[in-house]
Order: sequence, then structure tokens, then C-alpha cells
Amino acid sequence: MPTPSMEDYIEQIYNLIESKGYARVSDIAEELEVHPSSVTKMVQKLDKDKYLNYEKYRGFVLTAKGKKIGERLVFRHELLEEFLEIIGVEKDNIYQDVEGIEHHLSWNSIDRIGDVVNYFKSDHARIIELKKSADVSEK
Repeated sequence: MPTPSMEDYIEQIYNLIESKGYARVSDIAEELEVHPSSVTKMVQKLDKDKYLNYEKYRGFVLTAKGKKIGERLVFRHELLEEFLEIIGVEKDNIYQDVEGIEHHLSWNSIDRIGDVVNYFKSDHARIIELKKSADVSEK
């Protein structure tokens, strides 16, 4: 299993490849707010652990294993954002909150949160009712 730090890199690489078709060390460093040398070290570790294939000066691509993990990490991130939005967390807080909790939940918890999200999404009136009750309790 990848470490939380490895997960952040895999998720970012996956997102960059999906959106741009490639991921460069400089892009990853900028997105994760780290030094390029840190990215290079992590890319080498991800290569060693078979999450991506890296050739010095030529770039890298995710392996099937890396892509599968990347898809799951993006799913987890998006699900948690959706969950926090449904329960009424302010939009300005959602991204940072997800970054703070995503590595600390088991996949069993993620699956249960998915069940809750699906429950609310299956009947939009439930979301409206939840937000009404939150508005009442805040007054």
C-alpha cells in the first residue's frame, strides 16, 4: 500500500495526465507546493514500487497498478468533496478539509460515506431537508 505522501503524488500525477496528457516534475512540484528535487525523489520511489515507469530525462507514465490506484484516489477525493457539500460544509473549506481527512479514513469508511452520498442523491428532497435542518440549527 502506498503511504499518504505517495498517494498525494499518484493522485496528482493521475490528474495531470488525465487533464494534460502528461505530468512533468515542475507541474507536480507546483501543484503540491514542493521542490522539484522532492518530486524527482518520489518519482524514483514510485518507479521502484511499480506505480509508474520512469526514465531519466524522458519522463514517466503510470503503470496499470498506478493508474488503478490513481483512479481510486481521485474517486475518494471527489466523493469526500461531494459528501461535505451535501452536509453543508462551506465551499471555501471543502478542499482543505478533504486534504486533511482523506488519508485517515479506511476504505470501509469511504464505502459507507459513498452509501450516504447515494442515499441523499437518490432523492434530492433529502438534501434540501438536510440543509433546512442545518439552517435551523445555526439560528
